[in-house]
Amino acid sequence: MTLLTAAEVSESARAFLTAVSVAPDVLQLRPDYRVLVMVAEGLEPGLPDEISDELLARAEIRARITLDGRAPEDVPQVADWRAAYRAFGAKPQRTRPSVEALLRRLDAGLPRIDRLTDAYNAASIANLVPVGGEDLDQYKGPARLVRAAGDEDFDTVAHGEPAVEHPKPGEVIWRDDAGVTSRQWNWRQCTRTRMTPATTNAVFIIDGLAALECNRLTSAGNDLASSLMRLSPQAAIASRLIAADQPRTNRRTQTC
Repeated sequence: MTLLTAAEVSESARAFLTAVSVAPDVLQLRPDYRVLVMVAEGLEPGLPDEISDELLARAEIRARITLDGRAPEDVPQVADWRAAYRAFGAKPQRTRPSVEALLRRLDAGLPRIDRLTDAYNAASIANLVPVGGEDLDQYKGPARLVRAAGDEDFDTVAHGEPAVEHPKPGEVIWRDDAGVTSRQWNWRQCTRTRMTPATTNAVFIIDGLAALECNRLTSAGNDLASSLMRLSPQAAIASRLIAADQPRTNRRTQTC
């Protein structure tokens, strides 16, 4: 585990971070997968403001420069995620990886949602990497990346009303003890753990595949941590890298 701030995260946040896991059959599907999981406590939530707008505007400029006129699916980092989706039976032209969905909105400009969501969306498009953010206090047990059995509950909204759906067997999902928190790896988050303008404690999941160089995963994490500290100077932040060849650690620094 890596402590990213002077302030220490709580014991419960440390325990959560330590217990996050990736199932072996997910790593068999994509041995190159790695994830940087970050917990942040003492965040200052709220509606978009000048700081969060600046973070997202700068990220939009970086993303446009990187794309250089290319369609998002033609960028290696996005194409790699499309291949990963196909590997478990998804159709990425219909259910797109989260980073591709954001990049497709660049021309019109990304919507400003709230201070914290805008910060992690900025880290996503600036680094061409899927980033998800959720309310840590709404989790029931640790986050686990697994292949779905198909009977797990996924809380969502359908036709304007709360609804419960279920993933397809074999689908790659993030889940906790209560059900699915994100379907199809990073396509769609559930309503139960979603971040709101009242969220003060959060978990962020930054996904990487081979096309994203290892230092870019670290850079995305550093970008996000820096943004969160601008928005919440008193926050406590820690992260943990999980990969097929990365053992659990408790040191303050780590390499990819």
